[in-house]
Amino acid sequence: MRIYISVDMEGITGLVDADDVQPGGRDYEHGRQMMAEDVNAAIRGAVAAGATHVTVNDAHGPMRNLLPEALHPAARLIRGKPKNMGMLDGLSAGHDAVLCVGYHSRAGTLGVLSHSFMGHEIEDMWLDGQPVGEIGLAHATAAALGVPVVVLTGDDRACEEMTEWDASVTTVAVKFAHDRFAAELCPADEARAAIEKAVAASLVSPRTTSTASESATLTVRWQSASVASALQGIPGVSATDFRTVQAQGALPDLYRQFGVWMRVAASMTNQPPYC
Repeated sequence: MRIYISVDMEGITGLVDADDVQPGGRDYEHGRQMMAEDVNAAIRGAVAAGATHVTVNDAHGPMRNLLPEALHPAARLIRGKPKNMGMLDGLSAGHDAVLCVGYHSRAGTLGVLSHSFMGHEIEDMWLDGQPVGEIGLAHATAAALGVPVVVLTGDDRACEEMTEWDASVTTVAVKFAHDRFAAELCPADEARAAIEKAVAASLVSPRTTSTASESATLTVRWQSASVASALQGIPGVSATDFRTVQAQGALPDLYRQFGVWMRVAASMTNQPPYC
């Protein structure tokens, strides 16, 4: 059994502020320890369920948050950037399941550290007309590869967002949002035990994923009209208004192209993709 873990940081146990998740922040070093403990709990659950191969993709910001020596020895780590598939780099049809650890809700929601990929630069996103963020786009892309997302961990708003996409996904709320930078926290040991138990239970029975459509439409509204204008130089990208662009294509290719959009936006705004 081959398991793929995409681990973000905003939805990690105990973390509520930019200083917890951004390099240079006063609590960042503590945040990366907390990140390692959450993902290690997921790895332990996968191993208990019989996983023979576990891939962990550090999917947050600089993608160099997890220290290799802090990771459970049963897993291999994908670290650093750029990555052609960003938060899903290394995921293939050869994997049996995806675990999304430490995820957060999309831009515009009142979840802890909520945003969509690029902090304040992306105002909103839609996939085939449905509001989407990192959770929905990861789920849809994994489905296109034929790999089911089986567990997501994060705050309660992230869990609700995942359930809206696929109610069969097991969710583990490790904190409960009071505002964008405040939450009621589950005790760390309790949260990690819940993650481990949920992963082990979810991997016991084989699951299938729904068949993805051959073509999808991704629409993104940017804060900057200049970014939207520049993106129209990419073949297949069109504008729906001064700040909104869209493209059609099959996932996961459309996901990969969106990564190019973010790199263009980052070069114009001096704001790196955040995730």
